[in-house]
Amino acid sequence: MSEILSEHTRNILGLQLPTDPRWVNLAEIQLEEILTDHAYCEQKAALTCISLIQKNSDKELLVEELSPIVTEEWGHFRMVLAELKKRSLKLGRPRKDIYVNKLLQFQKKDGSPAERFLDQMLLMALIEARSCERFKRLSEGMEDVYMRSFYRKFMESEAGHYTLFITLAEHYIDKKTVRKRWAAWLEYEKELMCSEEVRGDRIH
Repeated sequence: MSEILSEHTRNILGLQLPTDPRWVNLAEIQLEEILTDHAYCEQKAALTCISLIQKNSDKELLVEELSPIVTEEWGHFRMVLAELKKRSLKLGRPRKDIYVNKLLQFQKKDGSPAERFLDQMLLMALIEARSCERFKRLSEGMEDVYMRSFYRKFMESEAGHYTLFITLAEHYIDKKTVRKRWAAWLEYEKELMCSEEVRGDRIH
């Protein structure tokens, strides 16, 4: 898929606001909570990709490209579970994802099918992009050398995921339309991040 990634896609994926550096320190202190939340994020990603395949079964490229992502995300879920078990930590209950719920408010609910599809792709791209940025923070800022390496693997994987969703959007929708709407999503997410409390018990 990387070979068909357009130049402008590579150029527009920058998040507008970096994660507050304090978040890494808070996350390391609350390792059981952050691993639990991480596990559920991976689970939700797998289930969302399954849902997208079901709703867009007529889109051959989407089905082809998202199918292995389901397997990969579920594999990540199992990796985080194994890490919890190794540390004698428990998988807690899933938490309400305030970040994603607020992103959902920006989706076009009454637009055309194409507009709704575009927002579904860009929503996923943004969640994956922020996850990638958070994993990068953990891979560089945690004191535990092993955990830095652990999150480096996830960072590298998520980097490919968020570009995939942009590329799929470009495949089915005019690239200028994708670029304009992506810029609006990025601006909205910036404002959301400015208003959010810095919490170390969750990935987003």
